[in-house]
Parts: sequence; structure tokens; C-alpha cells
Amino acid sequence: MAQEIKQLQPQAIWNYFYEITQFPRPTGQTKEVAEYIASVGKKLGLETKRDEVGNVLIIKPATPGMENRPKVTLQGHMDMVPQKNKEVNHDFTKDPIDARIDGEWVRANGTTLGADNGMGCAMALAVLSDNTLKHGPIEALFTVDEEVGMIGANELKAGFATGDILMNMDSEEEGNLFIGCAGGVDVNVLLEYKEQENESTDDIAVKVTLAGLKGGHSGVEIHLGRANSNKLMARFLKKAICEYGVRLASFEGGSMRNAIPRDAEAVVTLAPEDAEGFNKMVTEWEQIFRKEYEGIEDAITLKVEKCPLPKMLIPEEIQDNFINALEACVNGPVSMLQSFKNTVESSTNMSIVTAKEGKIIVRFLVRSSSQSRKMQVASQVESAFLLMGADVEFDVDYSGWQPNTKSHALEVLKKAYTKVYGKEPEVKVMHAGLECGIIQGVMPDMDMISFGPTIEHPHSPDERVNIASVERTYKVVEEALANI
Repeated sequence: MAQEIKQLQPQAIWNYFYEITQFPRPTGQTKEVAEYIASVGKKLGLETKRDEVGNVLIIKPATPGMENRPKVTLQGHMDMVPQKNKEVNHDFTKDPIDARIDGEWVRANGTTLGADNGMGCAMALAVLSDNTLKHGPIEALFTVDEEVGMIGANELKAGFATGDILMNMDSEEEGNLFIGCAGGVDVNVLLEYKEQENESTDDIAVKVTLAGLKGGHSGVEIHLGRANSNKLMARFLKKAICEYGVRLASFEGGSMRNAIPRDAEAVVTLAPEDAEGFNKMVTEWEQIFRKEYEGIEDAITLKVEKCPLPKMLIPEEIQDNFINALEACVNGPVSMLQSFKNTVESSTNMSIVTAKEGKIIVRFLVRSSSQSRKMQVASQVESAFLLMGADVEFDVDYSGWQPNTKSHALEVLKKAYTKVYGKEPEVKVMHAGLECGIIQGVMPDMDMISFGPTIEHPHSPDERVNIASVERTYKVVEEALANI
């Protein structure tokens, strides 16, 4: 049962985490969880503030005698990525997360867990409620709507938070300290077209479904070589058009801008005499995809089923240009950082594709720790779709967080980690968007560090948090706060 989570140690963290999972909190729906977090601050007798956009700030005075220490801002975001397996009946706008203990892990039943970043919020609340800790002045900043647009951080006003050191708790690799991250920009493609009436009434229609992919976080897991359902479907359709002259009625794949898409489906029409060959081709391409991604994706399926004949089709020239653009677009890692081994510098994720009812929409999230490289990769994507006559817009452009290897916070956290683990942590740059870079734009003199417990497969239904890593990470927090 989910409530068993509340018995895990440290109990305060897991109690708060359980409570957070009971509030629906996809991006854009954080009002209830924000009210809950604010109520915790008030019940603890701590000064609690809200800003215009909904960010929450809770302030805890220093332990007597430590008032002159630097002020620490603990920071996490309240929203989560809503992803679920198709067979799961779950409404993220009203249902609580059904979390459970699974051996050494906590995970949800067929949905994202929301440990990204509910665990960071729970850890901050535990610090606020723990009167045994020794620390200087503390404030905890809980931001809204990080996962789509980093709205809370972008709307943060100078003077709302006033810390000297930011401890961002939105990282997911225990034992690592992050001192930099990638920035990002959305590339949004739109092409409106006039549908063509389907005059081939003797044709048949089939729906091709690609499923079973792992998906995952399009930043921290982009280097794992996982398949992108939109890219695979486009590749298959191009071959089907060449081999059997199929006509495309619709294409739908992916659902979240920052998640690697896990499934896609397309409705096509073809001549009845080609049905047997087409079905055989589907089976062959399922095997091709499985072979290519052997050891990475273990459950790829490509299936075909008959469906009602559509009345309207995508015009043939637009169909061909659209599929060619999808095929041509760069996807996945583009460049690597030379100064941080095995770290992606730039990448792109073809996250959402829809083509139906007279409108083609394609969405990409381009990431890079280099502003110039980020825009160069975005320009590559733009070029592929300008060639088909589409409108391309850049949106939600946010800065990366530039590394500072001489950070005081880094030195304190390195010592704290060494004391807890008996060895020094790795210092890294993350290929994902953290709010640190944006917050630094508001508070340029703030020293920053990011860390957290082990969370695997965020942004996918396989998301899970390692139980023991939570307790160890909290010990690091305790040690760091006592020595800053």
C-alpha cells in the first residue's frame, strides 16, 4: 500500500513526499500543492510568502549563534511530468499518484512518480521541520511550472529570495555534484494545409502503431541511444510510400516536449492487393527496429490493424515533404563537451508530431550548454521545415548555467559528501535544464550547487527513486548546512 512509504527513513522526508503525491500537479496545475506547502510553513510557525506567479518561499531563522553564516536557499520545483502507460487508467488532473515500494526503490503503478522534483521539495520541507539541525539562516524556494517553460524561475523577482547560496535539489545522480547545466529552446513547427478528398473508395485503410519504447528524460537520458518513436515511424512511412504508394491520413506521436516519445501511430490508405505485402513489411520492420536497438529497447512493437476508410487525406506533395523533413531532422546528441568527459553538449528531441485535420505540428526541444551551439542546432531543425514551407518559431529560450569550479558551495558540499561516503563526489555538468541559470540571472551573485538522490528514468512511467540514497543525501544536507 502507498502509505507504507511513510514508514521509510528519514520518516519526515517520506511523509512529506507521500503528501505531495496526493496532489495532482502536472505543469500548470500546482495551485493545490503550493497551498499545501505554504500550509506546512505556517504550521511550523515560519514566515511564508507567495509571489504573483505562485512560487512559495518559507524562511527559517538560524540556529542561535549561527546568524552570521551565509543564507542558504533550498530550491525545488512543484510540478511533475505526466506520463503513463496506455493501459493505465489514470487522470493526472485529478488522481493522486499510486506509489509503492518495490524492493530498494519507490515507484508508481504505470505512471511517472513525480520524484522529479517532489523529492527535492520533500527534502526541503524536512529541513524546515527538523529542529535538531545546526544551520545558518535558511529559506526554501518552491517554484511552479518548471517542466514546461521554467515559468516560476523566469517570473522570479529580485528580492523575493535573498540567499547567498542556492542548493538546488533537482539532480538525480547520488554522489555527484552539478555545477552547470544546459540551456534550451523550443522549436515549434506549424503548417496548415487544405485536406484532399479521398476519391479512392476501393482502397483500404490501416492504422500502424509503434509502441513499447522506453522513452525517458530528453536531457539526462538522451545519450543512452533510446529510440524516438516519431523518427522510427517517419522512417517506416517513407519506405511504405516508396514501396506501396500509401497515402497518409494522419500521424500522431509523443505527448511531452521534454520526454523522449515512446509511441506513435499513423493512418494510411493503400490498394487492397497490396495489403498482404504491406503487412509483411510491417513485420519485417518490427524485426529491423528490434535488431537495431538490441540491448537498448527490449519491447519495440510495430503493429497494423484495419480501420475505417478516411474521407480526407494529406495532399501527396505535403505528405512527402513532411515525411522527408522528419527523416532529415537531426535528433539525439549532436556534440559533446570536451572539458567534462562523456557529457553531451548539444542535443535535440523530436518530442511531439501531429498531422491531421489540415494542420501539421512538430515540436522539438533543443538543449546545449553553449548558447551559440544551441541556436545553431535549432537553425538546422528550422531549415528542414522551411524547405517544406512551414512556419517555424523559437520559443521558451532559457539560459544554461555556467560552471564555477571555485565555488564556496562546491567546496562545502565536497567535504560533506566525503564525510558521508568516504570518498569525493564527481563534479559534473548536466545535460538538462535546471532553474539555476535562470535564477542566477535574477541574483547574479548567488553561489549555486545542485545535487539529489538517485532517480532513474524520470519523465517516463519507469521513474523510480532509490530509498537508501534519500537517507544518504539528507545526511549530506545536514553536514553541509552545519558547515556553510
